[in-house]
Amino acid sequence: MPRPVQNPPNPWHSTAVEYLDEPPPARLELFEERARSILSENDSPDIPFRWSVNAYRGCIHGCAYCYARPSHQYLGFGAGTDFDRTIVVKTNAAELLREAFDRPSWRGELVCFSGNTDCYQPIEASYALTRGCLEVCAAYRNPVAIITKSALAQRDAALLGELAKHGAARVFVSIPFADEAMARAIEPWASSIARRIETLRVLTEAGVPCGVAVAPVIPGLNDDQVAKVLTDARVAGARTAFMQMVRLPKEVKPVFLERIAEALPDRAKRIEHAIVELRGGKHNESAFGDRMRGEGPRWQAVRALFEAQCRRLGYAEGEPGDDAPSPFRRPTRQGRLFDF
Repeated sequence: MPRPVQNPPNPWHSTAVEYLDEPPPARLELFEERARSILSENDSPDIPFRWSVNAYRGCIHGCAYCYARPSHQYLGFGAGTDFDRTIVVKTNAAELLREAFDRPSWRGELVCFSGNTDCYQPIEASYALTRGCLEVCAAYRNPVAIITKSALAQRDAALLGELAKHGAARVFVSIPFADEAMARAIEPWASSIARRIETLRVLTEAGVPCGVAVAPVIPGLNDDQVAKVLTDARVAGARTAFMQMVRLPKEVKPVFLERIAEALPDRAKRIEHAIVELRGGKHNESAFGDRMRGEGPRWQAVRALFEAQCRRLGYAEGEPGDDAPSPFRRPTRQGRLFDF
């Protein structure tokens, strides 16, 4: 069972503080647990990976649209402010990942970090659990993919670069907005857009293949910013891109609608109506295969613009090496200490 931490470590006092923006004006509550497993298996056709690692539950970034919010209810917490401020830390994440890789059944498949939370949210600056898991992946040369909104990923540029030398690392930086003020209203404690663009540049210079996730697209809010996001990310080194339609499951819908009503009162109703239009009269689509995309002429126009801009800017289709065999190998005892 998770146990509450009486004096949580403060990431803004850590050596990684240079990568973090201002702390949120809210009390953070942490729970630590010794998890029983760390690899989660996915069978959804909407998601291009089978295995994911989430060393944290909940996310300090506080993005109003986060589809992972309902998962917090399985812990007895709420999907609203609890998700943003009550974080569960799996302190044995790296240990469990090494155990998983040592099993004879493991074949070195791609592991995605941030399937259900951001692996570089601020508390990672103190706990370094993502760092520990990446060190395990480097020792085994197990392929990894990362999706993040955080400039803290820059801390691990050299480590990710070592993995990339074996074709075993790629990073997608999530940038839904080109407008800083709008991003701050909807993603209040994620890294600024400028810092995310900088992160693409730093990782690319370290030899890490990078992409940009224009996700989520929120019709009536940021669908007119797609071209600028793609352009800025390409200049910074992103070579692939994908986009997804906003999802508003039952527990996420009130959080999102309340946020836009507060931050953008003159546009809130139009945004809601646009989402319903692109979801065929609903706020959300839960069917596998359709969850990440919209429908109708307006969505087709957004999709066409995205594809045209990707062609114009020279984004690659797919990721080089997608079909290459996994470089995974179990290290020797000496390799555990010295061999990347």
